[in-house]
Amino acid sequence: MDTNLLYYGDNLDVLRRHVESHSVDLVYLDPPFNSNVDYNVLFGEHGEKAAAQVHAFTDTWTWDTDSRAAYEEVVEAGGLVADAMRAFRTMIGPSDMLAYLAMMAPRLVELHRVLKPTGSLWLHCDPTASHYLKLLLDAVFGPRNFVNEIVWKRQTSHNDAAQGAKHFGRLQDVLLFYAKGPGYYWQQPYVAYDPAYVDSFYRSVEPESGRRFQLGDITAPGGASPQKRNPFYEFLGVKRYWRFSEARMRELYEQGRIVQSKPGAVPRQKRYLDEMPGMPVGTWWEDIMPVQAQGAERLGYPTQKPLALMLRILEASSRPGDTVLDPFCGCGTTIDAAQALGRRWVGIDITHLSIGLIKHRLVDRYGPEITKTYRVVGEPTTVDDAAVLARDDPFQFQAWALGLVGARIAGSDKKGGDKGIDGRLYFHDSASGPTRQVVLSVKAGHLVPAYVRDLRGVLQREEADIGVLLSFEEPSAGMRSEAAEAGFYESPWGKHPRIQLLTIGELLDGKGIDYPHVTGANVTLRRARKVESTYAEPLELFGRAAEPTESYEPD
Repeated sequence: MDTNLLYYGDNLDVLRRHVESHSVDLVYLDPPFNSNVDYNVLFGEHGEKAAAQVHAFTDTWTWDTDSRAAYEEVVEAGGLVADAMRAFRTMIGPSDMLAYLAMMAPRLVELHRVLKPTGSLWLHCDPTASHYLKLLLDAVFGPRNFVNEIVWKRQTSHNDAAQGAKHFGRLQDVLLFYAKGPGYYWQQPYVAYDPAYVDSFYRSVEPESGRRFQLGDITAPGGASPQKRNPFYEFLGVKRYWRFSEARMRELYEQGRIVQSKPGAVPRQKRYLDEMPGMPVGTWWEDIMPVQAQGAERLGYPTQKPLALMLRILEASSRPGDTVLDPFCGCGTTIDAAQALGRRWVGIDITHLSIGLIKHRLVDRYGPEITKTYRVVGEPTTVDDAAVLARDDPFQFQAWALGLVGARIAGSDKKGGDKGIDGRLYFHDSASGPTRQVVLSVKAGHLVPAYVRDLRGVLQREEADIGVLLSFEEPSAGMRSEAAEAGFYESPWGKHPRIQLLTIGELLDGKGIDYPHVTGANVTLRRARKVESTYAEPLELFGRAAEPTESYEPD
């Protein structure tokens, strides 16, 4: 039996190679948009230090050879999507927006393919691109399968004009909701009634039980309309078209649910507040707050969406045991929501930063046993695989290697660059003590003794407690001897070498940094709040087990 899956790689390639047709119940995607923003992964602050910033990717799409090739691939495939792309080019020309749409078009085609006939897709986007994406989705899914355009108020009002802007404050995101076909699953979500609404509409209190109620209309909407086929009869001396059959009306009356204020008055139905599901959610969502800068939910990821938003979407469009797919899974909010609600899940992301953050988030939320319920595909599992990653993408290699030991990539701070430091790890060795620091250096090439001397200098300069050199090569005896000369850091749990030399092979074998590992000691990453229960058993995702692709190399 297979587990949930977390893929590292280009989502278009992963979808085409590894996700079967008609295997997914719900797709949610929040693709990076053309906002000219650097997507930096921001981790938590530690003591007096500012949060580090790690460049992951920019979401600026440029019309170039690659985007033109993507555009031509879509057009040459023919069909409505090709027609839509040609129309976009006629209207907006070979622009950066066309490059963005050329990137999205083949991915939406693949996401439509993998959806079950009862499935649906939710696309989260910026109003700047939502009208283009809606037309593109019409081409992929068919206009008849458009369900809703939902507006999420993601921030409170602000005065952009005070900053020189000539527009109203931009406060919302757009959620485009499309179904695969007419038989899609749907469950109406509700929210609690506002207290003012309750006071206004449920003013009456039943003396015998103390239950609040209101009297509702039971005459039939549409009256004599032949399409409605409403029953017409006399009840309590009143002739009307009614909502209920005569037998049901009599039953409700005997239960005390139908009341008549005086003879000849139109009867009404007693509706108890405690039996009402709440206010049905519409297409304007202002009750879910964004992730606040200092909120407990915040993990430091710039595009992080609130868990409540994802829980609502998943509860509305999926059932326990259904498979949820997020092809741009970022910091893993969709995965977190799916795990909490007992859904199976597939996440895809193109950065090791995101994959590492998701793994930490799941452990923080559900405990170490969660690692047995999912598999990461695409990460290096051998030294040779790691060498390929280091050669093809040194930045991603650094992020991956540091993620193996729970560290984060070092970024710039107020003092300038972090010369000689590739990563940092923070920990506590007492409940009330200061935050301690481990500095890390990652070396993919040939080792020289100077690396250890340099690391000792960095350790002293940064006033860090432990320094770690991560390398492919086995350190020489001389390097190990020099590391030993640095002595030990002493904690309540014993002595820990101040300079530690670890190879990639040792990390892959499960060896880690020697530092205090008490519960909550590692405070490098913002911790997700722990949940008390979860549907954590392994679940079959597809009709067949996914093919092993541990050595998969993304394009």
